[in-house]
Amino acid sequence: CVQPSVPPVPNYKLSMSIPEWLQAIQTYMKMLQYNHTGTQFFEIRKSRPLSGLMETAREMTRESLPIKCLEAVILGIYLTNGQPSVERFPISFKTHFSGNYFHHVVLGIYCNGRYGSLGMSRRSDLMDKPLTYRTLSDLIFEFEDSYKKYLHSVKKVKIGLYVPHEPHSFQPIEWKQLVLNVSKMMRTEVRKELEKFARDMRMKILKPSSAHSLMKERSRGKSLSPRRRQASPQRRACRRDKS
Repeated sequence: CVQPSVPPVPNYKLSMSIPEWLQAIQTYMKMLQYNHTGTQFFEIRKSRPLSGLMETAREMTRESLPIKCLEAVILGIYLTNGQPSVERFPISFKTHFSGNYFHHVVLGIYCNGRYGSLGMSRRSDLMDKPLTYRTLSDLIFEFEDSYKKYLHSVKKVKIGLYVPHEPHSFQPIEWKQLVLNVSKMMRTEVRKELEKFARDMRMKILKPSSAHSLMKERSRGKSLSPRRRQASPQRRACRRDKS
């Protein structure tokens, strides 16, 4: 029987422009194909430290199995590591269609004053977007307009923080620093909120909200219930390595 060909992992060359490099990454993800099987091949726990998720991304490149949107975000982070001019951050959408809610996530990209995205979806216009959008809100509205073609109404948009370029970081990804109920807001309001957030992100003055909420709980003197208490990322990582 013929072995399926394994797509080569893209390598950055100095002669490449950043848009060309992002295109090479997206082409590679498309060659892995979208996972229509209903079986998730890779377990992605969003609360895991970045270092653990990068291990999973390495596994994806070895296995060359089809992926879904969340895996594509992790793989996109892994492949753009070491490009400090490229900032990466998660963008999540909650949409409503025909009585059901749907969730989707892409990897937002910011570089040289322009926004774009990497990702995977069943729909070709709900994944990668070229690095041409002048503002974060232009990029988000482009996704919203794409959703309208499929009669999906966008209910919520969640924007995370820039993901560190340190692949061995024990920090988890901050998935939802800004949450907007866009269905209840005017576009002018949405734009204002997004632009303020984007400006703060570029100035790097935002701190992970999950850490803030944890500190608040502790400062109030409330003990975290055993179920919610988490081991330190280092200990978690060690335990995982042993398993």
